[in-house]
Amino acid sequence: MKRFITLVLAATALAAVPAAAPAQVAEIAYDSASPLTLPDDIYLGEVAGVASNSRGDIFVYTRTGHPTVSLGTARPFAHGGSRLFQFDSSGKFVREIGKDIYGFLVAEQVRIDPQDNIWVVDQYSNMIIKFDPQGQVALLLGRKAEAIPLPVRPAAAAPAGGGEGGGGGAAGPPGAGRPSDLFDRPTDVAWDAAGNIYVADGIGNQRVAKFTKAGVFVKSWGSKGTEPGKFGSVRGIAIDAQGNVYVADGGNKRIQVFDTDGNYKREITNVGSPRALCMTSGATQYLYTSNSNPPNNIDTAGEIYKLRLDGTIVGKFGRAGKLPKEFGTVNEIDCRNENTLLVGEIGNLRVQKISLH
Repeated sequence: MKRFITLVLAATALAAVPAAAPAQVAEIAYDSASPLTLPDDIYLGEVAGVASNSRGDIFVYTRTGHPTVSLGTARPFAHGGSRLFQFDSSGKFVREIGKDIYGFLVAEQVRIDPQDNIWVVDQYSNMIIKFDPQGQVALLLGRKAEAIPLPVRPAAAAPAGGGEGGGGGAAGPPGAGRPSDLFDRPTDVAWDAAGNIYVADGIGNQRVAKFTKAGVFVKSWGSKGTEPGKFGSVRGIAIDAQGNVYVADGGNKRIQVFDTDGNYKREITNVGSPRALCMTSGATQYLYTSNSNPPNNIDTAGEIYKLRLDGTIVGKFGRAGKLPKEFGTVNEIDCRNENTLLVGEIGNLRVQKISLH
């Protein structure tokens, strides 16, 4: 009996000890600068995309300009709502690429591939446009819809069958889209070592679409849901040197990891609601991800996390705000240099150059 009472008292004492608090995420010291010099007659709108090439030139895809619509046929030819600018490594303005091109409507992302080709993701035209380094169109994925209501209607409101230009109305689970190269508000693009193309078709649809390097559709995976392999939204995509595909599932507050065939491997949590993803190069790779400001409370969250590829958090920096060293809805991060980042902000209409210490 005495032994029983001793055990009970010991258990009670253990229960009274508070559980260990979660480990605090280290704060990374950093500085911020404005890296771009704009001509007097050019302004940045919402900076949806920023990326650099192998020479250090900077490309910005921004929601600014004057969209126009011609009604010469039954199909509305809306274009011109966004612009793509190129700056040299010192931040001096060089040129505008694709002025008044058909597929520029609402900027979502710009990426530079290993061959210095420039890839633009446009959310409302449902197109991914590849420019060669000289600025000429080299490849198109997707197709602008026959009718584009502005703002775009939710996919559920699309006509049965979805027409020829979007994923709405397709058979199958909600958010799965069509098993084809037609998108519904795509958000990002990435490539594996073989040059295969992966598109985050992530707002109207919630899927990843895979193509050959020639642009031939291979397969897609994902639909709307919370289970492994399903998405609340697909906001960003990145691929490491081993061919693991990292997908920012912002709607479910996680990053999901797949192989290049779309087989689920694992998930990374505790990084808020991930939006922008960037994978560093080199022998030891890291993943950067932004914790998106919620649209109904843009003064919260906003920090950027640095992760090892196993999901371990190295540290974080920044917070929501409007001053330098603060962030307003980071939609893209360029991390060609691991400790010198370019950050594109939708909320603050700017690019910041971040130097980590």
